[in-house]
Amino acid sequence: MAEAVLDIKQWGNNLGVRLPAAVAREAHLHVHQRVRVSVEGYQVIITPVEATKLTLEQRLAAYDPARHGGEQMTTGDALGAERW
Repeated sequence: MAEAVLDIKQWGNNLGVRLPAAVAREAHLHVHQRVRVSVEGYQVIITPVEATKLTLEQRLAAYDPARHGGEQMTTGDALGAERW
């Protein structure tokens, strides 16, 4: 069992702790992996979140032009030094 005693540090307005490589390896955690952080009693639990592949229909249903900036490709005049 990998174990470490760590210090909690300030990270912006949040608190952070760095996981040692041995702990991350044993827990099968990796960079950019999504995790769920929860509290049970006085224990902090970090649980990996299974990545789900969205279908095209699911992605299109989640698209909100107001939130994502509207049309992504313009059909008007070139904005920079593009040559067509």
